[in-house]
Amino acid sequence: MASPRPVRDQVVVVLGASSGIGRAAALEFARQGCTRIVVASRGEEALGTLVEELTRRGAEAVAVPTDITDEAAVRALVEAAEVRFGRIDTWVTVPGVGIWGSVQQISLEEFRRVTEVNYIGHIAAAQAAVPALERAGGGVLIGIGSVEGYRSLPLHAPYSASKFALRAFYDALRAELAEARSPVEVSQILPATIATPFFEHARTKLGAMPSGPPPVYAPELVAEAVVRASVQPRREIPVGDAALGIIAGQKFSPALTDAVLSMTARQLQTTDRPDDGTDILDTPTPGPGRVRGAYADHVLTTSPVTRVAGAVVRPGELLLRAIRRRPSST
Repeated sequence: MASPRPVRDQVVVVLGASSGIGRAAALEFARQGCTRIVVASRGEEALGTLVEELTRRGAEAVAVPTDITDEAAVRALVEAAEVRFGRIDTWVTVPGVGIWGSVQQISLEEFRRVTEVNYIGHIAAAQAAVPALERAGGGVLIGIGSVEGYRSLPLHAPYSASKFALRAFYDALRAELAEARSPVEVSQILPATIATPFFEHARTKLGAMPSGPPPVYAPELVAEAVVRASVQPRREIPVGDAALGIIAGQKFSPALTDAVLSMTARQLQTTDRPDDGTDILDTPTPGPGRVRGAYADHVLTTSPVTRVAGAVVRPGELLLRAIRRRPSST
């Protein structure tokens, strides 16, 4: 298996690039010298402004409007990238939608929709992207998960459940690719609360605009972790020091975490701003697209844990790579 190409030599696809983490990741690839970038999402206006930004930064950028829940559209995205640039070296799957409310308040149809985007959509993307990465001789599939893939939050069950499922999916895929001696690496990014427009775009039954538990981190930290993973892939990369604390709390005392969240979750996830009644559960991101949310106050821009997690290679990762490289018995 060949090592990942340097960022400047890569062809990158970012699916879910209209706003937030996806937009920040595309811009970070360009900032670090990547000149061939394909950006995709449902929001065509936002893609247009993103292509303009990427072009100003010296990249040859292509926008391909894509709904992650449309399998044919996702496969067409792969074809468009390969036709334009000849191959795909790094594929980043970002899309995610959220809805806040109790399990009793959220309809079964709303649960289905969150699952369709956050989980089934990522499966469709992986099924289309992995063969393309293999055709390129190797590459990295990067999935944006969440720390909620380790610890679910009350009043956020559809999102948390989808992220648990997504983490299990990427674990299975990673092992299958190693067993098949595939040259494709799989990395999952696990952000804590990030200051993107996600909360403004979410649907809520709480009577106010929702929020994630503090502290809140800059989207650019996630983008840096994504680009780093494209050349130094790691199995999982938590983003935000708080992410490591949440994971540790769930592993060492899940019952205590249950108790703490039962008393604090509503307060931690509700703002004093009114809900404007709009969301992107079923519709594209409106407007020109933004990296940060409109209310991105008190944002942390550093995370030592994130940098260490992206740099340290664990023994198990070395073993998995050795398995991938060993000669086939057939």
